[in-house]
Amino acid sequence: MKVKSLLFMLIASLVFSTPGFARSHKKVQKKANEGYHFTDEVVVPHTSVKNQYRSGTCWDYSGLGLVEAELLRTTGKKYDLSEMFNVYYQYSDRATKYVRLHGKMMLGPGGETTDVLRIIKKYGMVPDSVYSGMDYGTKLPVQSEMDNVLQNYVDDIVSDPNHKLTPVWHKGFDAVITSYLGPLPKTFNYEGKTYTPQSFRDMTGFNPDDIIPITSFMDHPYYTKFALAIPDNWTWAKYDNVPMKDLLVIINNALKNGYCLAWDTDVSNKGFNWKKGVAFVPDEHPKLDAKALEEWNSLRRSQKEKRLYKADSIVQEATITPQLRQKDYDNYLTQDDHLMLIVGIAHDQKGDTFYKVKNSWGTDQIYHGYIYVSAAYIELNTLSISVNKAAIPAEIREKMGIK
Repeated sequence: MKVKSLLFMLIASLVFSTPGFARSHKKVQKKANEGYHFTDEVVVPHTSVKNQYRSGTCWDYSGLGLVEAELLRTTGKKYDLSEMFNVYYQYSDRATKYVRLHGKMMLGPGGETTDVLRIIKKYGMVPDSVYSGMDYGTKLPVQSEMDNVLQNYVDDIVSDPNHKLTPVWHKGFDAVITSYLGPLPKTFNYEGKTYTPQSFRDMTGFNPDDIIPITSFMDHPYYTKFALAIPDNWTWAKYDNVPMKDLLVIINNALKNGYCLAWDTDVSNKGFNWKKGVAFVPDEHPKLDAKALEEWNSLRRSQKEKRLYKADSIVQEATITPQLRQKDYDNYLTQDDHLMLIVGIAHDQKGDTFYKVKNSWGTDQIYHGYIYVSAAYIELNTLSISVNKAAIPAEIREKMGIK
């Protein structure tokens, strides 16, 4: 979870935290208001909606949601993997780099899908039943105290006037994480067998190298890799850069062939309406007949925005270009706010395409933890997608140099 959307998530999670799960396939979704109505066309099998609650760990929930969906696709079995296992190693590894760089980077709880893949590859993974990471006495994650303590710890280390690290500073840091999340399991029993985190990963057959992170920006050559310049890409992981038109091609191809995608996006703009379960990009200069245009032009800006973003009726959406994507990214309008899981394709009552997205803010919401996102919203606000390389169309995969 990213800083500017954390407050929104905290408020939303207080309201939307009742457990439950609802799925539908080719079923008209019913809404309490008179706005958008959606019909699912494709819904890829995936695991249940989780609740990150008061933690900034959306990267972890969406990333593991992708892993769980991959395992469901390949094995037919539903795994519930431990998010806090990843949080432990994310903080521990990040602290090392934070101190090495004299505090000139972000620590914090945020991250990327690439972090989930890195941790699984290096350390393995475990079921949630083995490591819930809830040793601090709540049923759902409440991590602001831990976040603050860990931040203060490393800040004290880098500001020490002696400028000499002790050999135990990192041991002390890990001890703080252990106090909150609990000791990491070295071995554990699962369904009658004993595993290490690495052997459990190997038993499932999941290969993190199969997942490809993809972005689309004009300031780097297309069909090359570059380190996506966002604060929480602290490892400077490299992403494949493709033209904007390829993003939806890849997403559509993946979903139609049974693959989910992790999605890194901006949720702080007015078009993201969690309460009403829809995200869209209205055209601020809609095409209207003469009479309607005259009435529209007579409105104050606040009145126009109220009509555009209220989501009580379908609006004309903006045409998104690569230039507009780049401009919003360069001007900090599209930021690395939040990660979710794209699980399906739908359409509204006019037949326009939307994408069904699983969030990690609980299920007490109009679509029980899902939101419908327009194609324009994805084109404008996507920082990255991550998907199995087998789900990328062959002609695009060849241009990317992926075998």
